[in-house]
Amino acid sequence: MSRIGKQPVIIPDKVKVTVNGDTVLVEGPKGKVSKLFAPVVKVTVADKKVVVSPTEDQSRFAKAMYGTVRSVIAGMVKGVSEGYVKELEIQGVGFKANLKGSKLDLALGYSHPILHDIPEGIKVTVTDQTKLKIEGADKQLVGQVTAEIRAYYPPEPYKGKGVRIVGERVRRKEGKTVA
Repeated sequence: MSRIGKQPVIIPDKVKVTVNGDTVLVEGPKGKVSKLFAPVVKVTVADKKVVVSPTEDQSRFAKAMYGTVRSVIAGMVKGVSEGYVKELEIQGVGFKANLKGSKLDLALGYSHPILHDIPEGIKVTVTDQTKLKIEGADKQLVGQVTAEIRAYYPPEPYKGKGVRIVGERVRRKEGKTVA
């Protein structure tokens, strides 16, 4: 049995949790998040608490999903009440970012601009053309968008230029020396 799975998820005020079969829908001030879970766990809502329990199936998969489902639901509740934020910074001469409607226009030293579609439910803010703030209610989606933007030009170890997550340390290498 999972020790994490046994703990109930407390639902704060202004957050509404609905269970419809294997789908859990969480609504709050920051938005809506819906997830479909495997039928090996049972999710119930009672007096401002979400309780996850395994079904009669005691397979290895059911035991693994028990704690995972509870953690994902706790993340959904936190996302719709507080939201998730990731920050990126762009370093390099001439490297910049601009918002064009629902697309992010990145100039990263390539011969062409990179247009990245911003999915629904994600808010991107660009400041100083080099700092990006990615916000949303879905933890997985915020992380996915951040990883996709970073993947266009990950920080390189020689000059340190590229797209990096704020606080990320890039190990620098020494260049070639002439003997």
